[in-house]
Amino acid sequence: MISLIELYQKYRECSGVSTDTRKIASDSMFFALKGPNFDANTFAAQALEKGARYAVVDNPEAVTNDRILLVEDGLLALQKLANFHRKQLNIPFVGLTGSNGKTTTKELINAVLSQKFKTYCTQGNLNNHIGVPLTVLAIDDSIEIAIIEMGANKQGDIKELVEICEPTHGFITNIGKAHLEGFGGLEGVRKGKGELFDWLAQNNQTVFVNVASVPTYEMVQERSGFREIISYTTDTNRRFPTVVTMQDEIPYVTFTERDGGYFQSHLTGLYNFQNMAAAIRIGQFFGLELPVACQAVADYVPNNNRSQFIQKGSNMVLMDAYNANPSSMSAAISNFNNLKADKKMVILGDMFELGEDAEQEHRAIGELLASCHFDKILLVGTLMESAVQVLPMMQVLYFPDKFGLHTWLQDYPQTDTHILVKGSRGMGLESVLPFLGE
Repeated sequence: MISLIELYQKYRECSGVSTDTRKIASDSMFFALKGPNFDANTFAAQALEKGARYAVVDNPEAVTNDRILLVEDGLLALQKLANFHRKQLNIPFVGLTGSNGKTTTKELINAVLSQKFKTYCTQGNLNNHIGVPLTVLAIDDSIEIAIIEMGANKQGDIKELVEICEPTHGFITNIGKAHLEGFGGLEGVRKGKGELFDWLAQNNQTVFVNVASVPTYEMVQERSGFREIISYTTDTNRRFPTVVTMQDEIPYVTFTERDGGYFQSHLTGLYNFQNMAAAIRIGQFFGLELPVACQAVADYVPNNNRSQFIQKGSNMVLMDAYNANPSSMSAAISNFNNLKADKKMVILGDMFELGEDAEQEHRAIGELLASCHFDKILLVGTLMESAVQVLPMMQVLYFPDKFGLHTWLQDYPQTDTHILVKGSRGMGLESVLPFLGE
């Protein structure tokens, strides 16, 4: 059984860490993890054949040569190795979580800080108990600031992640109705996300907070021990300095900074302005000139189906299909309702992981839609039936699955229309894009 120190010495010989034999880099360290339906111990020898320098396993039967290293628990070894590596890195670690906007905010913070520093941020959505260790272990000695996104499905998840990456600075985007089933309701979300603030307070670290975000501001006020509380606001009515002021939120956010500079972004909606303001304030804290931080945010172009405008023939599609929960769905609908366009259509799919609140929350979306002014409302998924029940039948088309939706879009091609597409990740609603124009 190899010790942590010995394992770290082996890791330092390697080019990186992998948990997927399909993506083995030459001279990397492969961790054989187990799941409900797989046991990667059986792929250890294959990982070496594909170029890994070492393979880490927790099944003694998988040890067939001295390049296969035995540990008691593969996942625990990965997490402990990541934390050991973290302790060797004397650089700021900016940790962030929240119900909505985590990935976009992470990308915005990275876009800003990379103007001055060599940064490393969470790649894609590697933000869980496996992704965070992999992120930490990808940080080499050249990196000056790390930005770590942390996701959670239940209470205790963030606590586990902060103990691995030990953030020196932290930010919570918002508290909303996400993963209600796992968290046990909105108060559970508040407690779970608050585990980041717990760590920062207990370890005398720095927190960033938008005082216009009442839940997160209250959460900061409830805790003591922070090294610094860096506050700012996106609400010009509050007695706090505004770093940037939103001028318009649709179709794209435009904003000014306090010296009068004007910027147009590639993002839409007040919710994205709040993410942008956070990135700008964090950049300012780390010494960036305000116009430089603002320009970096303005230049950021979203991708991966997050608040992304895509031209399809004569249609303009707002593709926001990466994920959805009641908070983000309501914000997207309200923002789209305010968009000035001759014809507007929404395509909305089920919101998952809401547990016993699913029917009520989908019904609430239906009630919101009933108050909006859309030319067509297309709802898809079994849960969305609850929304259909509160909408006038002439306003809505309902499809139990997205394949029926595809067929309808083929039979009734849309033109000169602005179209919002949003649903939970499991719905995969980006599949409608080919049917929305050439």
